[in-house]
This record gives sequence, C-alpha cells and structure tokens, in this order.
Amino acid sequence: MRGLEGDSLAPGSGPASAHHPFTPRIGRGAPRGEPTAGAAAAAGLRQSGAKMSPESKKLFNIIILGIAFMFMFTAFQTCGNVAQTVIRSLNSTDFHGSGYTSMAIIYGVFSASNLITPSVVAIVGPQLSMFASGLFYSMYIAVFIQPFTWSFYTASVFLGVAAAVLWTAQGNCLTINSDEHTIGRNSGIFWALLQSSLFFGNLYIYFAWQGKTQISESDRRTVFIALTVISLLGTVLFFLIRKPASENILGEDEFSDDQDLEVSESPRNNLTKAVDAFKKSLKLCVTKEMLLLSITTAYTGLELTFFSGVYGTCIGAVNKFGAEEKSLIGLSGIFIGIGEILGGSLFGLLSKNNRFGRNPVVLLGTLVHFVAFYLIFLNMPGDAPIAPLEGTDSSAYIKSSKEVAIFCSFLLGLGDSCFNTQLLSMLGFLYSEDSAPAFAVFKFVQSICAAVAFFYSNYLLLHWQLLLMVIFGFFGTVSFFAVEWEAAAIVARGSDYRSI
Repeated sequence: MRGLEGDSLAPGSGPASAHHPFTPRIGRGAPRGEPTAGAAAAAGLRQSGAKMSPESKKLFNIIILGIAFMFMFTAFQTCGNVAQTVIRSLNSTDFHGSGYTSMAIIYGVFSASNLITPSVVAIVGPQLSMFASGLFYSMYIAVFIQPFTWSFYTASVFLGVAAAVLWTAQGNCLTINSDEHTIGRNSGIFWALLQSSLFFGNLYIYFAWQGKTQISESDRRTVFIALTVISLLGTVLFFLIRKPASENILGEDEFSDDQDLEVSESPRNNLTKAVDAFKKSLKLCVTKEMLLLSITTAYTGLELTFFSGVYGTCIGAVNKFGAEEKSLIGLSGIFIGIGEILGGSLFGLLSKNNRFGRNPVVLLGTLVHFVAFYLIFLNMPGDAPIAPLEGTDSSAYIKSSKEVAIFCSFLLGLGDSCFNTQLLSMLGFLYSEDSAPAFAVFKFVQSICAAVAFFYSNYLLLHWQLLLMVIFGFFGTVSFFAVEWEAAAIVARGSDYRSI
C-alpha cells in the first residue's frame, strides 16, 4: 500500500512523514504539567537546538519527517501488503469486502481530494495537516481489528482524503527545508527512511505467519493492534518538526513566521491563500513540464499498485510454493523495502556530486523494472492476481521459484526508488515557490492511476497488467528525459526556472 500507499495497495505514496534527530525548541509542543525529568530533557533539547546551524535544523527536520513516515507506513504498508490475504480468510464470515476495491476507493477519493489539499495546507499549515492525516491512517488500520464491511469502506473514503492532505503537506515540508543544492540529498534521505517501513512490519509477518495457510482471528488482531499503535506513534512525531531559518529555503514564502509552523492569520487572509493555492493547482495542471511529468507519474501509480498490493497477493496464491506461501508475502515486502532503502540511500548520496543529472537514475529504474516484469511473467501463473481463496495450481512458463519471486521483489523496490526520488527532486527544483500545488498535482495523477490499477487488478490476468506497466514505463521515461534536458539547459543559462 505504498503511497498511501497500501499504495497500491498502496505509492504509497503512498504513500507521510517523519524527520530526524536534533530539533530546536521542542518545549512548546510538549504537554503542560510535564514531569521534572521530562522538562529537563526538553530544556536540553532546546539548548542544543539553539546551537544548531540553519542547515543542521533543516536536515534535522528532514530526518524527523522521514522517521515519522517510517513509523506510519511501517503500519500502513504492512497492512496493505497483507490486506487482501486477510480479507480472503474473512470472507467465510459476515464480512464481504475486497482489498482491491478498498484501494480503488482510497485512490479515487485521494485523486479528487488533491485539488483542494493545497488550500487546506495553506490554511492549517503542514505540521497540523500531517498530524490530522496520521490519525485517519491509524483509524483505517484499526478497522481490521474487528472488521465490518461498512466500516471498512467508510474508513477507505476518509483515508483517501487524509492521504491527499498528508502527501501535499509532506512535499511542502520537504521543499521548505531544502534549497537547490540539498533537494536531491533530502529527497533521498526521506525516501530511504520512508521505505524502511517495508522492512520491519513484513519481517514480523514472515516469522509469525510461517507455515500458515489461513489467518486466524487471534493472529489478525495481534498484528493490527500492534500496527495501530505504531501508526499513532509516527503521527505524534510530527510535533517535533520546527520552522527552519528563513535563509536559502526553497519556497520560503510559503512559510508563516510562527516557529511551530502554525498559521494564525485572519479568516479573510486564510480564504485568500486557499483560493490562490487552488488557482495555482489548476494552472499547474496545464503547463508543459507538468503534463510531461504526468506520464512518468502515471507509471509510478500503476507500479505502486502492483508491488504494494498485487504482487504480494500473487505470491500468496501460488500453491506450488507450499506451506510457505503466506509467509513469503512478508519476505517479499522485506526485499521490496531493501531495494527501496538501497536506492534512496545511494541516489541521495550521489546527488550532491552527480554531474549527469537525474536521467541516468530514471533509466536505471526503467531497466530494472523491465527485467523484473519479464521474470515475473515467466515465474508466476497468469491467474495468480485473481485466484480464489484456495489459491492456484496453474503452471507458469518456468517452474515457479521462490528465489526468483523474492529477487523480483527487490528489483521492484529498487526501480521504484529510482523513479520516486528523482520525481521528488525534480518537483522540488522546478516548483520551489509553489511546492504545495505542484506536489498536489503529482499525487492527483499518481492516485488516479493507482485507483484504476486497483480496479482492473480484480479482473485482468497477470500478463496484461505487466504489459500496461511496460507501455507506461517506456513513455514515462521518455517524457522525464525531455523535462530534465530542458531544466538543465535553463540552469546552464543561469536563469530561474519558473513554470507559473
């Protein structure tokens, strides 16, 4: 579920947020009546924060943002990865839901909500926006503790709105804490921390569900109670984020002067900001650069749905994998996470001294994904995505191999990190003064495509799903190249890049 990302069962992106270690003035965010020891600790953090350079404060915010998202999406992406398998075990009861349908609802609402989220972030501010969204993520996960069909689909609608607000606020926060020299590094750091979430939750699933062909009520409740608590922990971490120094910040005009990233302006000013943000989003949609990037973004929505929801379901449905088929879902998630973390870390470190721009990384992502799609085509039965509860005994083109299946998981994660880190970097660079509308349009397109992919995942055989991703992947790569070449030429001329 990556992008919301059960994202796909996502992104998602997939799906928001946490930062890092050393933060300036935390005292104001702490509850009143704090014990003496806690007050001393907060005072110590304030004192150390006061000594931090502006650049260190911004890096601290990025790390905290990444850590918060790591906790939230440890819960959410694990939930998305096992949702359809859990639901299959529930459908013999009074519960009659579909994980794919839920994700289609989430991404459909997600896409529509992105048109208004810049206005929400402009009024409320990125910090409170992310906190409120985190509460709805936790609510969705908690539904699985005692699921009912009506509550499952209702929570899906609320989550779609929350995800749109979350990711718009995340893009705003990332841009605010970056400049043109650090946006690539910060995108990589955030992405690596975010995708670490795929490792922890799925590691538990692998060991706890090993040898099981059905998921019991006790197993389900244990997992989802723990995931709900983890999600809430990540949500609270948003309060550690503080406003960076105003120098050299991409899009600094988007920030108010309040230290806690809160907005305390008159209702009239808030309404004006909301209307302006909405107009900018509509204007951005028809710019040449955004239209080209939308093709690349559409591809990330399709592949997000595939690796975060569909592929784990395929692995769990192959009876030839034996008693390990259910635990392999967790192992698959772990290796997707390893690929994501490796890619995010590597490209974040290389971005500072990268003389060749973003295109080589995107090309690498395309090649890695195409190799993965070909191996999956050979290794998985065509009916695996739509197999019944009993699984499938159909044969693939080669003898289905657990090792090849898990290797493909790694390739899917690595390729995804190539695309997403470079898209985040590109958007933060091109639209530094309008980051909230730009990231809203990005998520609007991605979520529409993820919703469509979740819908057709209920019906299309595996090879048709792979073919669609190959087509969009090819044209998405070409369109990204076109934008990067133009951006590089503008920078070489020493002029500012502005599309609005």
